[in-house]
Amino acid sequence: MTAQLIDGNALSRHLRTEVAERAAALKARGTTPGLAVILVGDNPASQVYVRNKVKACHDAGLHSVLEQYPENLTEAELLARVAALNHDPAIHGILVQLPLPKHMDGQKVIEAIAPAKDVDGFHIASAGALMTGLPGFWPCTPYGCMKMLESIGYELKGKHAVVIGRSNIVGKPMALMLLQQNATVTICHSATRDLKAQTLQADVIVAAVGKRKVLTADMVKPGAVVLDVGMNRDDHGKLCGDVDFDAVKAVAGWITPVPGGVGPMTITMLLVNTLEAAERAAR
Repeated sequence: MTAQLIDGNALSRHLRTEVAERAAALKARGTTPGLAVILVGDNPASQVYVRNKVKACHDAGLHSVLEQYPENLTEAELLARVAALNHDPAIHGILVQLPLPKHMDGQKVIEAIAPAKDVDGFHIASAGALMTGLPGFWPCTPYGCMKMLESIGYELKGKHAVVIGRSNIVGKPMALMLLQQNATVTICHSATRDLKAQTLQADVIVAAVGKRKVLTADMVKPGAVVLDVGMNRDDHGKLCGDVDFDAVKAVAGWITPVPGGVGPMTITMLLVNTLEAAERAAR
């Protein structure tokens, strides 16, 4: 058996075309979806991320504003800027690029964003909406994973899903989204005693811990769906995920590559959330 690839690049292109069409329809009614991206400091990785986000917005016909501030910006100044954007009718989504400088409380800043503009899905109100099944914004990476499962027509009802990782950004919301689709969900983490015993039972495995080869071929039952959220570098500096891809693809039924798998979906779902925020505001 050789696993079928779930192509994140191809799915992203398809979804971004849909976003562009919906954005054009909204513009025709007088509303241009707008995203404000705030970057504090000069973290090189963050600069790449925000450039990609802004470009993706422009390519899809969304209005995007990138605000860059020096490392020594005060927390009070940042909070004041977020408050101003909360009241700006041209801005429907606000994204504060993490991590923030050490003198800032990242969670405090996220909580300052109006829930209606929390297109990253990190606000406690968004987390509460996900927990209770109410409308809100889902965090972009796990949301992208769900879209990938949907794209292959995978029926989650009654399936056993194992999520490796318990972060607030991926692991926990991923588990809740799977649960909403009636999967039986197990969350594994650094204190899980026998990870292999858990993953061998899984129909779906989501690896999201940021550790190379945390999932190997002997840990995967034949035909399982494997979603690799990890972003790491191998000994040669090449981008890789959390999954031993070459070995696992010989066992799994479906698998996401790194790069070109979950990664492109994260920015795409940010566009979807921003468009949704604008559509809600225009109702």
